[in-house]
Amino acid sequence: MAEAALDAVRRELREFPVAARELSVPLAVPYLDEPPTPLHFYRDWVCPNRPCIIRNALQHWPALQKWSFPYLRATVGSTEVSVAVTPDGYADAVRGDRFVMPAERHLPLSRVLDVLEGRAQHPGVLYVQKQCSNLPIELPQLLPDLEPHVPWASEALVHKDHYENLYCVISGEKHFLLHPPSDRPFIPYELYIPATYQLTEEGSFKMVDEEAMEKVPWIPLDPLAPDLARYPSYSQAQALRCTVQAGEMLYLPALWFHHVQQSHGCIAVNFWYDMEYDLKYSYFQLLDSLTKASGLY
Repeated sequence: MAEAALDAVRRELREFPVAARELSVPLAVPYLDEPPTPLHFYRDWVCPNRPCIIRNALQHWPALQKWSFPYLRATVGSTEVSVAVTPDGYADAVRGDRFVMPAERHLPLSRVLDVLEGRAQHPGVLYVQKQCSNLPIELPQLLPDLEPHVPWASEALVHKDHYENLYCVISGEKHFLLHPPSDRPFIPYELYIPATYQLTEEGSFKMVDEEAMEKVPWIPLDPLAPDLARYPSYSQAQALRCTVQAGEMLYLPALWFHHVQQSHGCIAVNFWYDMEYDLKYSYFQLLDSLTKASGLY
């Protein structure tokens, strides 16, 4: 009796993403030719939890014309910045039975630019990134080239917790692979020992376990080359793929799964807004808990 009930739960969980996709998930990420009003943004995109790419939203930012490598070298070249260093360009990634975080170095930005332009060598792949406010903290000289916030989004997204993301590409392009929250029954998670890359004096990398930290739940598959023999249910998930080019802004809703690649030397700025912990969040937590409890993933 109990096994029959569990099978019924699994069947409903497998069917749920299909129904949700037909109801609210677009076949491709839509484009807006101009920024929406706060009301339209909240009503048409935030509330239904749908992504979109917004064109003509950054054209008045000086950064769009000014942020070339020569400009950055002249303006902030001597400034030390936090740099994530990995052997292969994948930060916060699964390697074997470990969840490995990047080594962090502090280098003058001009040194990073030299490496990107092939004028200098450095072990591994360098990525200037920081999750919280590296522009105000490390590169305040560049702030006049940007808006301090996105007015129509700020008006729509006040008083929420950090999860809503506006991804603004200044130069180059970013390639996104997205899954809606409703695809959770098809997306596997496993627990991994946390570790951090350390860069040796010889220029090689070694993984060092973070023994004081608990195991990290993370998605074990590569969505660009998934192992469907090991994770067959992932074949039922349907990803949305989009490219965000210079001058465009992606609204990435809270709770969406995402994988990101970028062109060489890409520059982007993120604005994070708080997520509203409403029934939408509760429903996703229920979906996640049922997926785990039923043994799907």
